[in-house]
Amino acid sequence: MQPTMNTVDPAEVAKFQAMAAEWWDPNGKFKPLHMLNPCRLDYITRQIAEEFDRDLTSEKPFEGINILDIGCGGGLLSEPMARLGATVVGADAAERNIPVARVHAEQSGLEIDYRHTTAEAIAEAGETFDVVLNMEVVEHVADPQEFLTVCQQLLRPGGLMVCSTLNRNAKSFMMGIIGAEWVMRWLPKGTHEWNKFITPDELFSMLETAGLNPVDRKGFVFNPLGWSWSISDRDLSVNYVTASLKAA
Repeated sequence: MQPTMNTVDPAEVAKFQAMAAEWWDPNGKFKPLHMLNPCRLDYITRQIAEEFDRDLTSEKPFEGINILDIGCGGGLLSEPMARLGATVVGADAAERNIPVARVHAEQSGLEIDYRHTTAEAIAEAGETFDVVLNMEVVEHVADPQEFLTVCQQLLRPGGLMVCSTLNRNAKSFMMGIIGAEWVMRWLPKGTHEWNKFITPDELFSMLETAGLNPVDRKGFVFNPLGWSWSISDRDLSVNYVTASLKAA
């Protein structure tokens, strides 16, 4: 049965289909995500630990937590979540991403439920999760508000969604498109469309409209001198991340 694709943008899916084989190459087309991943994981793990009262120093701190990684790609976030003990579903609308993710998880000795499907199809099946990871996806869908509403439906009462995207301003155009795609060539030209970027205030409003309570937002800041990323309380000018809760 073909997955429901209400908010999926076929042109965006095609972009990532073409890059699927390179997901686990740290020097390939997903180099920016490999560089950013430690920073993303730091934020995600801290948010989950805080909301579910877990000790990150324990062996399997996320045991018993059910996580959906929507737009999972090759599994750069799904695998660390599984290693921390979570039960993980990785879903992606780009079909070619799934075999890549499955093979890498098998090679890593991890059990992850990878699916070629959409948020809408999972919601229609009545599945819900403790945590939804929605990282660098919302700027690629056809209808961000509808997509976030579906993601809210995928959360159990008291559940947590972590959502990251890119701000929309002159700086994000310079760094996210001209810098990353044209100058550094970290990503193929056209990977991002600046007019699809979303400001933090716009995202907070969308989350609230979707029925979620936004509780935190931080910036992911790239330091070209140290060639590293860090989390900022104040600088949300380019990449940023939010945490929101569903009422219990």
